Amino acid sequence: MISQPILFLFILLLIGILAKNQSLMVAVLALLAVKWSGLGGKLFPLLQQKGINWGVTVITIALLVPIASGEIGFKQLIGATKSYYAWIALASGIAVALLAKGGVQLLSQDPHITTALVLGTILAVALFNGVAVGPLIGAGIAYAIMHAIQLFK
Repeated sequence: MISQPILFLFILLLIGILAKNQSLMVAVLALLAVKWSGLGGKLFPLLQQKGINWGVTVITIALLVPIASGEIGFKQLIGATKSYYAWIALASGIAVALLAKGGVQLLSQDPHITTALVLGTILAVALFNGVAVGPLIGAGIAYAIMHAIQLFK
């Protein structure tokens, strides 16, 4: 008999295939491989605990490649500050980092909210070709909205 987690993963795999979302398909297949290898008991807690940090690190490395390769240097940095787009990007980067900080707090204080955040992220990835950085930022946005609501009560 197929267990609920396996069935759920197969449904997500099907959604990934239908939506032609390679990231979702690779993620599901990797989790199935870990589960079927018998290493799930050891690897799942590690992935759950450290996976977001590893993912952020990989994304940060990818973002820094143009600096390391020499495509972006001080000349481009100084040139970018002359554009209002750069200032918008700078403010957005600060806002997202602060939202993510609130998201980490929310997820540690209220872990059951993770289910809704993961579902929202899966839907966005599968149906709208989104990128799966959503749960942390989503938690941060939820955290900010929850605190704003508390201010008006």
